[in-house]
Amino acid sequence: MLGVAIPVESSGEEASGSKFVAINSGRAGFPVLRTSRFCIQCAAKPETVNKVCEIVKSQLALGPDTLVTPESKFSALGADSLDTVEIVMGLEEEFGITVEEDSSHNITTVQEAADLIDKLVEKKGVA
Repeated sequence: MLGVAIPVESSGEEASGSKFVAINSGRAGFPVLRTSRFCIQCAAKPETVNKVCEIVKSQLALGPDTLVTPESKFSALGADSLDTVEIVMGLEEEFGITVEEDSSHNITTVQEAADLIDKLVEKKGVA
């Protein structure tokens, strides 16, 4: 039997916001990996993240005192589905990219948006 590490949303008690499940193998003769953390993360360029923060603040008409971080969820900032579509359109215009509809539904945070933008910009540059 093989267990897989999966992130689990936290109630906000941890700084990272995630808990992790250990990877485990029950087969005899194979080592058992006992780790409490397993995380793979794409990291967008800081300038991309900052620009996304600016666009989100602008699209949602947030005040200068509103803190927008890479972990900020659009819904927590007051965005509804139409606001999210407008944010994606603003990002497409600013970065000269096209975000597929399937991908746009998966964007819920500033970091996710920035990661996708860097990926699309890189892909565009290669093509």
